[in-house]
Amino acid sequence: MIRQEAILQSPLRILDRRLHGGLGRGRLGVIVAPAGVGKSAVLVQLGLDALLRGRPVLHVALGQSIEHVAARYDAFFEELADRVDLADRRGVHEMVARQRLIWSSMDGGPGVRTLDEALAAFEAHLGRTPATVLVDGFPWTGAGVSATLAGLKASAARAGAELWMTARSAPGCAPCEADPDQAAPPERCGAQVDVILALLAQGRGARVRLVRDLDGSDEADLPLVLVGGSLRWAGGEDEGGGDPRGPEAFTLLAGGFAGAEEAFGAFAERWGVQEVNFTFAGRPGLARTRGLIELTEAELRLGEVGEAYLKAHLPGALAASPELRRVLQLIWHQVGTAGEVFAVGALSPDDSAQGGTGWAVELARHWGKPVHLFDQDRDGWFRWDGRAWAPEAPPAVTHPRFAGAGTRALSESGRAAIRALFERSFGAAPE
Repeated sequence: MIRQEAILQSPLRILDRRLHGGLGRGRLGVIVAPAGVGKSAVLVQLGLDALLRGRPVLHVALGQSIEHVAARYDAFFEELADRVDLADRRGVHEMVARQRLIWSSMDGGPGVRTLDEALAAFEAHLGRTPATVLVDGFPWTGAGVSATLAGLKASAARAGAELWMTARSAPGCAPCEADPDQAAPPERCGAQVDVILALLAQGRGARVRLVRDLDGSDEADLPLVLVGGSLRWAGGEDEGGGDPRGPEAFTLLAGGFAGAEEAFGAFAERWGVQEVNFTFAGRPGLARTRGLIELTEAELRLGEVGEAYLKAHLPGALAASPELRRVLQLIWHQVGTAGEVFAVGALSPDDSAQGGTGWAVELARHWGKPVHLFDQDRDGWFRWDGRAWAPEAPPAVTHPRFAGAGTRALSESGRAAIRALFERSFGAAPE
């Protein structure tokens, strides 16, 4: 399929038609959902769709690294290219990359000054202004939010761009009616927000509801669903809780370690799930070699771990180990493009997990990915709800790319939990 056909068949054309051609210059659209439902994924897909249409994109990522956001764009591009059999994949990917600038602000920003700096950098590097500005991670709580939004909209309008942002709502709350201490419903920002899209959990995905429209129309469900982190037409073959895709459509991301990851890999092979195991040159003792990918030194450096984390989470001798640093860099790649993370280990009294398992969990929490941990000591599953670990019913795999991590000291209950996860997700074990 050529690029133009892929654009015309995108489910986002539904949103364009509802908004009479698009959001519009200087207008603000907000994607609202609880943590882990898929706000950032939808934002990236809005950006990728704009790029495919030749519309330059500025993506402002608050509290996220440039490499992480770029990896999400690449993952969605590859999934799209595979799904539509995109012609000239390499050429289209290069075109997309040339029109995009990711601006990272790790201090949490983001005032108008931050956006103006990003816009200036965009013009300096690309020689033009963006048509779409995306802001992920805006802190909606606190005083002066409405005034800040007005300033952000004004900056976008001067650049001739539409503005899309994400906002977290509290789990279980109606869209835009969350606890003000836990989330920041854009509804309270009055006229500053022009369009609100809510992602409502449904089965193993989410449905999309238009809460506020440009013309003041009543709330309405759009014929869109979020399946495995990707937007789809409602009523499609992969919609809903009974996902008919076979196990071969899913990929386990792991590091080939003994213990929990070895069990994840063995069950993935038995069920026919694809498997990727990241490694590096000279690494000893691989327990799994199926789907092996050897990372280069440059790729490993993308996942460099700060000294503060090493000192806080690892004993001094381990923190100084060059091999362990490489392992933590490897885990960055394992978690980076996963849609969700499953780990097996134990939670400490301070609600942290230690070692490599802890780093995988910490990355997932930091990037807002759904993360489930089976605590072998408590013999139960826990999910991070944005503030704390909450007990949950045994989960199932919902994303096409999922990470499996965990302790080397795997217990029988831990192994049984991994097996049961595959049974719930992919059916009875093949003979």
